[in-house]
Amino acid sequence: MRTALVTGGNRGLGLEVCRQLAQQGWRVLLAARDGRKAQIASRGFDPTGERVLPVQLDVTDAASIAAAVARVREIVGAHGLDALVCNAGVALAGFGRDVAEETLAANLYGALDVTEPLIGAMAPGGNIVLVSSGMGEMYGYPDALKRRLLAADLDTDGLRALAGDFVEAVGGNTHAKHGWPTSAYRVSKTLLNMYARLRAPTLGRGVKINAVCPGWVRTDMGGTSAPRSVDEGARGIVWAATLPPNGPTGGFFRDGRPLGW
Repeated sequence: MRTALVTGGNRGLGLEVCRQLAQQGWRVLLAARDGRKAQIASRGFDPTGERVLPVQLDVTDAASIAAAVARVREIVGAHGLDALVCNAGVALAGFGRDVAEETLAANLYGALDVTEPLIGAMAPGGNIVLVSSGMGEMYGYPDALKRRLLAADLDTDGLRALAGDFVEAVGGNTHAKHGWPTSAYRVSKTLLNMYARLRAPTLGRGVKINAVCPGWVRTDMGGTSAPRSVDEGARGIVWAATLPPNGPTGGFFRDGRPLGW
């Protein structure tokens, strides 16, 4: 039985991704910051607790991540984890150093800190999906900053350093001078996309990693004016989570079609 871990799985896009994967016969580890909410959501799909299992996971808390990783490894055993969907994230009002730090903690570092310890637990040919946004595209970024983001030798440490540079620039009100947008959410998704790009060649064993834009979706985050249903938005994420062994890796997609960085 194929197994997927979905962060932020108790509502919105994450919940719908869990539903669609479960419908396809997957065992789903439904993760949420609040363990009780994870349990309630998982029982809504599977009262027996055999196919949809709750996992308490706060992607901004190191102890919570460590406990969740240990539980996932115990559940999947030698077979490994077939799909990891990093969906948890925030879109905060306002702009300033505190907003930048909190946004990056959830949207970027949360994905990295969950993914890195689980890479070794991925099944051969497994899929890592980073739920991103079209706002993460680098239109409007100055060429000098694009070169830093797209540098061939950029690694995870370098990505974290770029994120730190952004926070410091926001704190000093010099971010625009350095070419950063006045949107912590946008920057978090740009950097998340770069993580997919730089990590893909290093994973081995056929493990794939891709960033996915679900489009503007009617969720608590997207609002009621969004043109896409939750079902539509989740389909592209599920597509990436269920890619065959010869599927693409290191890309940015919407509805299964590639996007530019």
